[in-house]
Amino acid sequence: MRKTSSYLPGILVCVVIALISSYLGGQIPLVGGPVFALLLGIIIALFIKPNEKINPGLKFTSKKMLHFAIILLGFGLNIGQILEVGKFSLIVMIFTLTASFGFGYLFGKLFNMNWKLSSLISAGTGICGGSAIAALSPVIEADNSDITYAISATFIFDIVMIVLFPIMGKKLGLSDLAYGLWAGTAVNDTSSVVAAGYAYSNAAGEFATIVKLTRTLSIIPVVIIFSYINQKVKHKNLIAEDGSEYQKISLKSIFPYFIVLFILAAIINSLGLIPTKLGLIIKDTSKFFMIMALGAIGLKTDLKEIKNSGLAPMLHGFIISAIVVIVSLCVQFTLGQI
Repeated sequence: MRKTSSYLPGILVCVVIALISSYLGGQIPLVGGPVFALLLGIIIALFIKPNEKINPGLKFTSKKMLHFAIILLGFGLNIGQILEVGKFSLIVMIFTLTASFGFGYLFGKLFNMNWKLSSLISAGTGICGGSAIAALSPVIEADNSDITYAISATFIFDIVMIVLFPIMGKKLGLSDLAYGLWAGTAVNDTSSVVAAGYAYSNAAGEFATIVKLTRTLSIIPVVIIFSYINQKVKHKNLIAEDGSEYQKISLKSIFPYFIVLFILAAIINSLGLIPTKLGLIIKDTSKFFMIMALGAIGLKTDLKEIKNSGLAPMLHGFIISAIVVIVSLCVQFTLGQI
């Protein structure tokens, strides 16, 4: 009981930040609650450093509550949507994901970046912005500064794309279907996809949203793969440090439990077992917990670490995002969609 009560002060701070951020996000949807929470947390930490009283709650919120938010996110996904969007969108998504992580790795090496930060930016660009970054960060044990930088990089690009995508779509003469597929596979965050899609047309907006939700499902294999990579790197470092013998990494040790529950939630929703009203409540709850977690991450972020990273990660994010935009168009052109 004492341990539980030690979490309360930090959790309450995160609740207050989340309430303010949710309101601001509602007023300025192009920015959104998660980004406001991250920024508020960072600003507050500049003036009031987190102390021993709130640190346990911040740790709980940034880790455990984040896991719970991701599980609830599964209730908003429908596995059957993969069949609805058709083979063209799946092919485009395979190419954009491969480009995102492939070029992300190459440019990360070129810029001499921390592999965890590089991977977070690639996940945010290739899958679904902040949600993918939040899902991947615990399994690779990313630093708070890496999470903040990755979200910032994908957010700035999203703002630019919301403005430019409809203009470029008109210039290229894209159909609603082609534009929706392009926005759904190349714009990062879900809210940004919706904004960019409906700015073109209602039909394009609907198709872009379906493609985006389907793209979100790629969180599952990506998290499992990177969980294995992280364990492999840790094991390699351990051998280098103390000469330990190599031991096989068990699947049980690398498989993130919350992803199992995430998949189960998606299956339950796909079977139509969740009433519409309850589904909306779960979706809002997931978003609120996610905002709380990002507020906690903001409070724990050391700006000096971000400053030391320089401009390379931001440039990395812009380059990878631009590559994904181009790859999505090229694949559609090859398939005769354009």
